[in-house]
Amino acid sequence: MATIDTTRPSSEPLAWLHQQSRWSVFEIVFWLLALVPFFFFPTYLMLANQVAIAALFAISVDLVLGYAGIVTLGHAMFFGIGAYTAGILSARWGWGEPLSGLLLAGAFAGLVGYVTSFLIVRVQHLALIMVTLGLGLLTYELANAMSWLTGGTDGLLGVDSWDIFGYFRFDLWGYTAYSYSLAILFLCFLASRRIVNSSFGLALRGVRENLNRMPAIGSDHRKHLRKIYTISASIAGLAGALLTQTTNTVTLEVLSFERSADVVVMLILGGTGRLYGAILGAVIFLLARDQLAGINPQYWYFGIGLLLMFVVLVMPKGILGGLSWLVGRRD
Repeated sequence: MATIDTTRPSSEPLAWLHQQSRWSVFEIVFWLLALVPFFFFPTYLMLANQVAIAALFAISVDLVLGYAGIVTLGHAMFFGIGAYTAGILSARWGWGEPLSGLLLAGAFAGLVGYVTSFLIVRVQHLALIMVTLGLGLLTYELANAMSWLTGGTDGLLGVDSWDIFGYFRFDLWGYTAYSYSLAILFLCFLASRRIVNSSFGLALRGVRENLNRMPAIGSDHRKHLRKIYTISASIAGLAGALLTQTTNTVTLEVLSFERSADVVVMLILGGTGRLYGAILGAVIFLLARDQLAGINPQYWYFGIGLLLMFVVLVMPKGILGGLSWLVGRRD
């Protein structure tokens, strides 16, 4: 009679992870479409740059909200920390080299994320929402009070980004800015894709689905949450630094509650727990904002509200989730 070797782990989970990691034709087409603005919409490259930055920020929030179940309304704290770090390096210390400034901004935001993660993992549900919101508001007021460093309500003046590699200058048309932001977005997407399609990513899904069951199977859920929260904070910091470096401006708006709320709306529109949903939500939100603001600059949020209600009522899992459901029905 044949025996089963129980000392070797089953290959089925590894095979599933390997299958999830494979690139599909749709993904390749998606990233090729990101190059379209260079050739057909050159006048919208600065808007495309804003979309790329917002998409990167949305990915950072999706890692904690969509995959780990950490509901946050204060993630602009890390976005703003990254933005101010890059800005202060340039305006106060005269260091405008983009790549090193970007890495320092991400590292500092990640450090703050790691410190605050010990507080985040201690609470759940409504208390978690209040804690993240409180941290965001405290950071906003701290930046406002430290006007000698941050510029306060006037914003940080004198930010100047050097040429990338000493060759690629940030031009007014946005060719360099969009290329730079798109490259960082793609690299961070690759890293995030690797994370969610790993055993660590499966553990995060387990925490999201049933937090109480994870300790029973020997999983240190708090360690997992602290780790992904730190990674998410670093990516959000990178997004904030990109905004500073490509626009040469930093204001208190980067730390505002509105920015934290907007990125959650992006995820709801695109679909949480789907990295491409975060990118799609950012595209839809900013394009809709651009068009609606052109029609009525004062009441453009009214249109966003209608769009949000429509998506929530018709496609509760977001637009990407609805499209996946339709494809599944046809199959």
